[in-house]
Amino acid sequence: MKIAFTTSGKDMSAPMDPRFGRAAGFLIYDTDGKTFTCIENKGVDAAQGAGIKAAETIAKAGAQALVTGDCGPKAVQALAQANIHAFSCKDKSVQAALELYLAQKLSPIAA
Repeated sequence: MKIAFTTSGKDMSAPMDPRFGRAAGFLIYDTDGKTFTCIENKGVDAAQGAGIKAAETIAKAGAQALVTGDCGPKAVQALAQANIHAFSCKDKSVQAALELYLAQKLSPIAA
C-alpha cells in the first residue's frame, strides 16, 4: 500500500506540511517495500484548483491514503473519487505521522 504525506522535506524526519493543495511536495511511502519517494507538487502555484491537482498527482503516484493537516472540500471530493482515504495529522514529522497511521490513531477527513 502507498501512503502520501504532505511535506516540505525529502525524508522521513521532515516535518509534515499542514496544507494539502499548497504543500511543497509529497512523500509517498510504500508499506510493502518500506521505501519512499518524494514528488513535487506541481499545482502549488495554481491560481485555483490546487487541491484537485494535488489529488490527481498523488493518485497518479498510486497512493491509496493521504496524511495531511487540512484539506478543502473540493480536494476531499477529488480524493474520494480516486478512492484515496484522507487522514488528519498536524505538527508531526512524516515518520511520526506514519507511526500514528499504522497504529490507526489518525482521524479521517470527511467530505
